[in-house]
Amino acid sequence: MIATEELVMPQEQLEFCTGSPFTAQYDFTQINTHFETRSLDDLLEWALATFGQKVSQVTSFGPTGMVILDRLAKIAPGMRIITLDTHFLFEETYALMEQVQQRYPIELDIRRSHLTPEAQAAAYGPALWQSTPDHCCHLRKVVPLGEAMSELDAWITGLRRDQSPTRTHMPLITWDNKYDLVKLNPLAGWTRGQVWSYILEHNVPYNPLHDQGFASIGCTHCTHPTTNAADERSGRWQGRTKTECGIHLA
Repeated sequence: MIATEELVMPQEQLEFCTGSPFTAQYDFTQINTHFETRSLDDLLEWALATFGQKVSQVTSFGPTGMVILDRLAKIAPGMRIITLDTHFLFEETYALMEQVQQRYPIELDIRRSHLTPEAQAAAYGPALWQSTPDHCCHLRKVVPLGEAMSELDAWITGLRRDQSPTRTHMPLITWDNKYDLVKLNPLAGWTRGQVWSYILEHNVPYNPLHDQGFASIGCTHCTHPTTNAADERSGRWQGRTKTECGIHLA
């Protein structure tokens, strides 16, 4: 059993952390209970001390992800942050991506599909996101992220319990069977209001589309504004039963 006391390791020692102490059979109950009452920084520092350079944040620069990125940039300057460029993102998202790189001392690792949009259209039709959206997400998100995950022992997400009914009981720390590594949801217990209070108080950059009614922002073809405050993801894949792109599904 790994200790759940505060673990703070000097930044220069992080590179020597090798090998995850966790497996699919590990019971995270005690660790989750411990961190439910601790700060975001406490959990992030524990993750860095435990996994070293084998942990990375994966973000699409949503509000929760930006709060985590803002803290990581202060705690671990130079840390690798992974993002996915599907080639179908909003111009505002690309502009935010550039703003993040200019403002924060991070190493942004941008992952893309090996299929260009043109090659995908030639192979599967001109609008795969409309005919078979799950397959489009698989090609442009799941596969590229899977390649990045093979290099990690743990990943940090921006998921929150209040984002949608499917995330209500999400733990802070769990085993990710899809990618065979530890998954950390450090702001799972935060509310949307808490996230935005932090962003405004600390002047954290965010996607201006949020000011236009977009609660959750993905690709241009599959993202719309929403007035459903109880389900931030209701603006994604409207008119379909699909609620997730696939990277968070086992």
